[in-house]
Amino acid sequence: MTEGEREDALRAAEHAAAEAASPAVETEQRYARPDADRLSETMLHRVAVRRTGATEAAFFDLDKTIIARSSTLVMGRTFFRDGLISSAMVLKTLYAQAVYQIVGADHEKMEQARHAALELTKGWEADRVRRLVRETMEETMAPLAYQEALDLIAEHRRAGRDVWIVSSSGEEIVEPFSEYLGIPDVIATRSGLDEDGRYDGTLEFYAYAAAKATAIRQIAETRGYDLARSFAYSDSITDLPLLTTVGRPTAVNPDRELRAAAVAMGWETRDFQRPVRLRDRLPDVPGPAGRVAAGLAAAAAGVLVYRSLARS
Repeated sequence: MTEGEREDALRAAEHAAAEAASPAVETEQRYARPDADRLSETMLHRVAVRRTGATEAAFFDLDKTIIARSSTLVMGRTFFRDGLISSAMVLKTLYAQAVYQIVGADHEKMEQARHAALELTKGWEADRVRRLVRETMEETMAPLAYQEALDLIAEHRRAGRDVWIVSSSGEEIVEPFSEYLGIPDVIATRSGLDEDGRYDGTLEFYAYAAAKATAIRQIAETRGYDLARSFAYSDSITDLPLLTTVGRPTAVNPDRELRAAAVAMGWETRDFQRPVRLRDRLPDVPGPAGRVAAGLAAAAAGVLVYRSLARS
């Protein structure tokens, strides 16, 4: 890469990061809460009480870094089977999944997805969503984990580092998966709830772009991490603030903009290519009870989607 190309890549990366990091004055308008771009004192208390004494950490993005697809989109079929979304929404989810796999998720697409998710899920019971994720974990997200990511997580654990999953997906999805992996620490989007435990259309914390970096700095101060000696892994240019927060960043399956930025800044780049079934790697997880029934339900969902297409 020539010096001119390097400068162009850095400018493009800086522009993408600035676009992804919304001004603080917009936070309340966008999320209906004034402080959705940083962890609350309640969240930080939960972080503090689980302090392990580790002085280094490894922060892993989830989608296309630990797993091969979008954790939120892949749950679409589950929500359809439980009656939370329509067959038309399943089609939109499948389309969004295809676009995400091919071109990734830039700032505009993430904003569209955030707005759509808030509108769609308003009124859903948070506990119901969490239960659905746990019940279908093995058939939905578990088969998508990259072996390379699991190996890296194990390596960091052996080195005595705390491992975190950092994702813009909702904590109702991220936390059950992290528990499945045996990872206790998570930074994820936290939705506002009404007095009945239903989503109220606001966000208490949006784990996206610059807010991820802010959260990591808050956590490092709370836990006593040396960020200069810590690690971060992500696939998206929107996570440039996250990657620049640590001393040892790695671009994993990077989109075009992040790959250029990683080359320009001399960062390590890795391409993960081997999704594996977690049961093959984690023998202590529960057995595949109900897999046949789940397969039949998925087939039924497919028939409904096909019929919907045929009528359109």
